[in-house]
Amino acid sequence: MEISAAGRLVVRISAADVGKRVSVRCLDETAVTHEKFTDTVGVLTSWDAGVLMITRRDGERVRIPESALVAGKVVPSAPARRRGPAASYEELARIAARGWRPVESERLGEWELRAAAGFTRRANSVLPLGDPGLPLDEALAAVRRWYGERGLPAYIQTATGADGTQEVLCAELETRGWTREVTAELWTGALAPVADRSGDGVVLSREADAGWLARYQRKGVSEVALRVLGSGPSVWFATVSSETGGAPAAIGRCVVDGRWAGFAAVEVDPALRRRGLASTVMAALAQRALEEGASAAWLQVESDNAGARALYERMGFSAHHAYHHYREPDVSGAAR
Repeated sequence: MEISAAGRLVVRISAADVGKRVSVRCLDETAVTHEKFTDTVGVLTSWDAGVLMITRRDGERVRIPESALVAGKVVPSAPARRRGPAASYEELARIAARGWRPVESERLGEWELRAAAGFTRRANSVLPLGDPGLPLDEALAAVRRWYGERGLPAYIQTATGADGTQEVLCAELETRGWTREVTAELWTGALAPVADRSGDGVVLSREADAGWLARYQRKGVSEVALRVLGSGPSVWFATVSSETGGAPAAIGRCVVDGRWAGFAAVEVDPALRRRGLASTVMAALAQRALEEGASAAWLQVESDNAGARALYERMGFSAHHAYHHYREPDVSGAAR
């Protein structure tokens, strides 16, 4: 915390620092804790009418009255990474987007509008990597028209918690009534330790066959969904057959793209969980990705999936950034 030469805490931030990463200390006026002060680190996303809004790494927004400020300073844009492959947010966002392609897309400046008949938010949302080429309100109106023409709600995928992420855009969307529906995290890790485990009993294929789809959590998969599932530079599907017949015991999907291997759809029969099948599937996929020249891995996991998070931590993965899907406001007063 910033301390003057005289030993006093000093506020060295102002409204001119909106968009920068800051660390602040304020009086605890909520009585939530027994401490006199509370500390907050995140991106200063607004400073209006005597109130600061700071967005933390996980996307949580903290409202702080200016009158409660005791100290504050601008800090480096992102903490140093302690483990896992180094990567920028933009690199990972583009890699993830190439591994889960929509069936239709259109550019709006540096934003990409994506649609796939509603199959997953990722394939049916805007990826805003840069300037849309229009004032924000005009860009949002264009986004809503584009999705409306396709009978879809408008979603925008944003990220927080890393250098170059979109805390300010998140704040602007919330100010305009857009609702955050889903928050998840993108995790990264070294690929070799994943491949060191046994991948015995796993069958790899270039296509998601009927058996694989029988285990996949999304039922009634359409032709559009199959196109999304099969999209990416080098896609592999993994299957572990069931000893009793029927749906496979476990499945998984991997997309290899240069140095990166992205894991998804790792699913296990609920009756067979905690037997190492998920790590076996990932090991077989990782071994194939290593053969294709990959060295780093990424995956996406929702914040409330405790079991998956524990598994990925044991495999050496850690969170890189959080990402969120914001849905357009309902101006009609009725659900779309």
